[in-house]
Amino acid sequence: MNPNAILRAALFATSFILSTAAFSQQPPKFPVISLTAGIHVIKAEVAAKDTERQQGLMFREKLGTNEGMVFLFDAPAGVCMWMKNTLIPLSVAFIDESGKIINIEDMQPQTADSHCAKKPVRYALEMNRGWFRQKNIKPGSTIEGLPPAR
Repeated sequence: MNPNAILRAALFATSFILSTAAFSQQPPKFPVISLTAGIHVIKAEVAAKDTERQQGLMFREKLGTNEGMVFLFDAPAGVCMWMKNTLIPLSVAFIDESGKIINIEDMQPQTADSHCAKKPVRYALEMNRGWFRQKNIKPGSTIEGLPPAR
């Protein structure tokens, strides 16, 4: 085999491996639903399975203005969130079975600090940090369109 052919094959293999590695590092997208908080419409990815909840918004570089992720839990539970490998600052609203926000916490990127619901909740909704405050959405407000219990 001639040296140029070997070099081309090696370069092809290297570029294939690098592009595959880069592709595998892209954060997965989850199914999207529309939620409402008063007059505000939210496009929320749904993390319903353990593996999806564990991945969450890790490695994302940005979220759109009214985009977020809703975490669905099988039953009301004491829930805590953290920001391991999460690159963007977020706020999380902890939401009970009826859709009522229990508490909202601001979270710093790439930290292992726990941010917990003040009582058992069925959902957690992560948005860009400050989104809830900017929209005047507070504990006691209701989020509509949440997925039903499975």
